[in-house]
Amino acid sequence: MVAPSYAELVNAPKALLHDHLDGGLRPATIVELAAEIGHELPETDPDALGRWFSAAADSGSLERYLETFGHTVAVMQTKAALRRVAAECALDLALDGVVYAEVRYAPEQHLENGLTLAEVVEAVLEGFAEGTAQAAAQDRTIRIGCLLTAMRHAARSMEIAELAVAYRDAGVVGFDIAGAEAGYPPTRHLDAFEYLQRENFHFTIHAGEAFGLPSIWQAIQWCGADRLGHGVRIVDDITGEPGRRQLGRLAAYVRDKRIPLELCPSSNVQTGAAASIAEHPIGLLRDLRFRVTVNTDNRLMSGTSMSREMALLVEAFGYGWPELQWFTINAMKSAFIPFDERLAIINDVIKPAYAKLIGTA
Repeated sequence: MVAPSYAELVNAPKALLHDHLDGGLRPATIVELAAEIGHELPETDPDALGRWFSAAADSGSLERYLETFGHTVAVMQTKAALRRVAAECALDLALDGVVYAEVRYAPEQHLENGLTLAEVVEAVLEGFAEGTAQAAAQDRTIRIGCLLTAMRHAARSMEIAELAVAYRDAGVVGFDIAGAEAGYPPTRHLDAFEYLQRENFHFTIHAGEAFGLPSIWQAIQWCGADRLGHGVRIVDDITGEPGRRQLGRLAAYVRDKRIPLELCPSSNVQTGAAASIAEHPIGLLRDLRFRVTVNTDNRLMSGTSMSREMALLVEAFGYGWPELQWFTINAMKSAFIPFDERLAIINDVIKPAYAKLIGTA
């Protein structure tokens, strides 16, 4: 079997469920927006700034990693900046072959210049529409929805959940909580999750990345999460040698219920959840047929894209087109848009493209 080339990976249709808007800015855009508002950056050359972001994210220091978001969020405080960042996000994803994406951000982090929560959401949705149109002009089709994130250390989750539901017919497809897991369990926001369930609305929860099985258990059994943001630590509930694996009660439940895992290989290595791509639990979880999906998390900080994540898995695990199609269909099955729309993208876009790729491999 000939391994897929990078150019082929770029052109193959991909689906993305876990991508942060404030973690995917173009370095050149950060430089321009920072200059407009007088925000001081560690580097003012776009290439050097891009390297700084990667180095800070790779440093192993949580403080330095979080500092990177201080710079991106700082330049995303006006309607014009939010529209631009969202438009560039949609276009960049489409040019990388992503045909469906859910991009998340925390509206509460973009209020420093007086914007309301609703104005933040509307600016981002306008940007996504602009970027989608720009992609179409370049013969690239992308369907993009957004997830509204509440910060788990704050106390605005109900407010953000209500905001997400208010914009459910305008492009907001789901809700999320993010931030430090340790000390901030998802059950602190139980009222928001119960509200979302009453509204028949979808949500995912960052769980099982920095913190282990208790975080995953709470996200699913107490809060009712549809998906797990990362969820990589579910491997802590799997024992035994290859060919004789034993799943604990929680791991078995996650697999049996087909609860999607939003795995982000490069990011998981940076945060210490995995020692390397080759040692990432995605290989084991795929072999055990969990509902595994491949994601970018923060494209700027990880210097990555969906094509790069796929290329890393091809190199580390010897995956070919059948495995990459499996990951892609898993993601599309797990999307928060209506079933008929998911099915149309799978049957009309993903399967025909991969049939050609598999046939010529």
